[in-house]
Formats: sequence, C-alpha cells, structure tokens
Amino acid sequence: MSSAVSLSEIDADAPVLRDFGGGPFGVYVHVPFCATRCGYCDFNTYTAGELGSSASPQSWLAALRGELTEAAEQFGRLPSATPEVSTVFVGGGTPSLLGGDGLAEVLDAVRSAFTLAPDAEVTTESNPESTSPEFFARIRAAGYTRVSLGMQSAARHVLAVLDRTHTPGRAVAAAREARAAGFEHVNLDLIYGTPGERDADLDASLDAVLDAGVDHVSAYSLIVEDGTALARKVRRGELPAPDEDVLAARYERIDSRLTAAGLTWYEVSNWAANDSARCRHNLGYWDGGDWLGAGPGAHSHLGGVRWWNIKHPARYAERVTRGGLPAAGWESLTDDERYFERVMLTMRLRTGLPLTDLAPSAAPAVDRVVADGLVFRSADHLVLTDRGRLLADAVVRDLLT
Repeated sequence: MSSAVSLSEIDADAPVLRDFGGGPFGVYVHVPFCATRCGYCDFNTYTAGELGSSASPQSWLAALRGELTEAAEQFGRLPSATPEVSTVFVGGGTPSLLGGDGLAEVLDAVRSAFTLAPDAEVTTESNPESTSPEFFARIRAAGYTRVSLGMQSAARHVLAVLDRTHTPGRAVAAAREARAAGFEHVNLDLIYGTPGERDADLDASLDAVLDAGVDHVSAYSLIVEDGTALARKVRRGELPAPDEDVLAARYERIDSRLTAAGLTWYEVSNWAANDSARCRHNLGYWDGGDWLGAGPGAHSHLGGVRWWNIKHPARYAERVTRGGLPAAGWESLTDDERYFERVMLTMRLRTGLPLTDLAPSAAPAVDRVVADGLVFRSADHLVLTDRGRLLADAVVRDLLT
C-alpha cells in the first residue's frame, strides 16, 4: 500500500511499516552487558571477556543513538504523527553497569529522538551490587521514575545455584537507598522453585521483600531454558528439575503473603500496592500497545508488524553505521496471530479478557473453563480465579482450540 514505509530498500530483513496501532507507545532499550553470566539466564547478554575489544558501552551507546535517530526519522514518514513516548524501560543485561552517568546518557538519547510525555514512566533494571546511594540520586535527577532490582532470593545457597553474584541483604538495602533518593516506585524481582529452595527460604525472601517497603513485586517460577548452564546441570543429573506441584504451592504462598501485606496481583506474576505502582510499560505489552525495542537483539512492535534486531553488539553497531534499522528479521502478524496473542496476554491480567474479544467458536471452551472453576465472568470480562492463575497457560490453550 502507498502509505507503507520500507526501512531499507535493499535489505530483505528490513520491516515494512504501515502505521501506529493507536495504543500507548513505549521505548525499550536493551543493555547487553553483564559482569558475569547467571546459570539460568538465556537473555542476549555478554561479559567483557566474551566481547573482548569488539564492543564496549561507548560503541553501544553511539549505535543506540544512531538507531533511535533513524527510527524517529522513519516513524515520521508514517501517516499518523509519532505519539509521545508514555514509557521507557531500560533492561538487559545489567543496565546499572553503565553507572548513573551512563544511564543519564541513555535517557538523553531517547529524549533527543522522541518526545516524552510529561508523565512518562521511566524504568531501569539494576543489579543490587552495582548500585549505591549516589547512583540512585544521579538517575533520579536524570529523570528516571522507577527502579526494578533483581533480588531473586534472600538465601545464599539459592543464589549460588542461580549463579547470582549479589549478597543476601544487598537487594533490600538497595531498595531502601532508591526510596531515600526519591523513587516512589521500586520493584523487587523474585525467582521461586530453584533446586534446593525450602519453604523457609521462600519465607525469608518474602520477609525481606516486605521489610524493604517496595510498592511492586514480580515473582517468576524458575524455568530451565535450553542452552543454559542450569539446563546442562539438570540434564547431567547434578540438579533436579523444578517440580510443578512445588511451584504451584510456592506461588500460592507468595500470593497469600503479598496479598496480606496489601499488594494485589494485576498480572499473574506481578503484584502492586496500588494502581500507580503497576508497571505501565509492561502493561503496554500485555494490552497490545506499540513499542520500539532499541539495542542488540531487542524486539519491536508497531501496528501489527514485529521486528527484531541483530543480536551481537559489534554486528549491531556495524549495521547501524550502514543506515536503516539494524533488523535481523521481521514479520507482519496475521489476524489469527494477533487474536492468539491478544487472548494469551490479556487473559493473564486481573482485568481479564473482554468476552467480545473472543471468537464465537470459543463459546464452548468458555463454558468449560468456567465450569472447571478456572475463570469467572465479571460483567463482560473473563477473569482467572485463584486456581486458574496456576493453570493460566492451560486456560489459554483451551480458549484457543
């Protein structure tokens, strides 16, 4: 169609965009650097030893500025005006390795290319060990409004299984430092179901989280990803695989403790003290919004078109210098794919899935999951019950088949 924009006329991997989707617009920035590699992680990250002299934070930042500038120019050719950026999320990797000044430069690069909404939510992930009171003060002054800290567990032996380098207690101390620096919104991440984790270990972690006084908690069951050091240990029999019954019991324990403390679930793996504490950036993903993913390996979505960047930082930077966006590939989602993703993501939210979003053919499945006690009808929405949250993936499969 005439309004389509090809981001490169000679690159078959360049996405062809048509227009914005009409929802919120966010920017995700991927920082690919880590001090060490955690055994469970399969994210697109690199240690200094793995990169050698092929890439550095400086070369990455220069390429990031180039990508953001190019994206703004290309989006400016679309039929609709580029919306204000409502959320920015700097993830990784370990963004805090950039230091306060480095993260200030990242946000400056986003501001130079796009217009941030006056009330924009600006989040950075951080490893507790690479933070300090001065770090938090610097990024707060730069315009960050939210911090997400990787705690995972308060038990030393659990952290050792995960190959986490931070010491027990440091995450809580970092959360307090962030609050003292003026951050109203602070998240702590937990991972549950690690081999060797006991109920007492989880309780200690929850005690620490609640003692930190944060207004948001994310808790994820351990997933053994192919290709990770953890997967190799499980395959060799050195560690047991996570037990599904244990994971379910741990989830219920987490939900009970957090709910009693005044944090309410708003997505299956996320709890917030109030509506303003919810992560608006992630809600943009779950609600089908648009976002630009900048940095090596980052994924983007715009009006039903999705693309993903070259993964290696050196090749990513080299591609940016040639012009165009550094896409490794792209796809235009079909109506069926967009329907699948809508059901899969929205069903995980406490607000539930509008019944009008379901195809008429899903009516028998709706009756089944309601009869099984996995969901309930709330006005014109379908909402997971407590038991349904434990089986959310199965609910989605039933609704889509």
